[in-house]
Amino acid sequence: LLLVHFKFSAPFSSVSSLSLPPPSLLNSNMPHSFGTRARTRDMFSKKFRKHGPIKLSQYLMNVKVGDYVDIFADPSVHKGMPYKHYHGRTGIVFNLTKTSVGVRVNKPVNGRIIEKRIHVRIEHIRKSKCQSEILSRKVSNEAAKAEAAKTGVKVNLKRTPKMPKEGYLLFPGGEGAELTTIQPLPFSDLL
Repeated sequence: LLLVHFKFSAPFSSVSSLSLPPPSLLNSNMPHSFGTRARTRDMFSKKFRKHGPIKLSQYLMNVKVGDYVDIFADPSVHKGMPYKHYHGRTGIVFNLTKTSVGVRVNKPVNGRIIEKRIHVRIEHIRKSKCQSEILSRKVSNEAAKAEAAKTGVKVNLKRTPKMPKEGYLLFPGGEGAELTTIQPLPFSDLL
């Protein structure tokens, strides 16, 4: 906060003297950083007990065009690292090179969604599990359809929400136990 005091010798006169705050107050603001890795102290740090060399299976990962992948930056590999906005995003592979993977990612910008195409090294890529439930459902539905065609029984392949539990009668203390009815005491004025 910069405070400036003006001293006037007479009303509507020119400024006679200008007093400034001490230099310690003038230089109290910290410099602002807007670098490409700004505010990534936790984001680009290895997780607990996950330090050490990268596994060979990461480099031998089988990735094809059209696969869903998660972009998850490995902080120990600085080459081919994605920008911090794409960390944790899911995209679709559109290109493969010798060491990297081209990924299409949706990015919201001012109320609209832009499809961005970025190339990221294979160390910063994980196979996405977002399609696993859909693919397993597809396999089970095809098996159910084939079974229905054989038997001629109509089958419902739609997903249904979890229904409420069915009601049941609860016997307190087991069957044959005595029930005690408790009622509140009538109001009595203690005065």
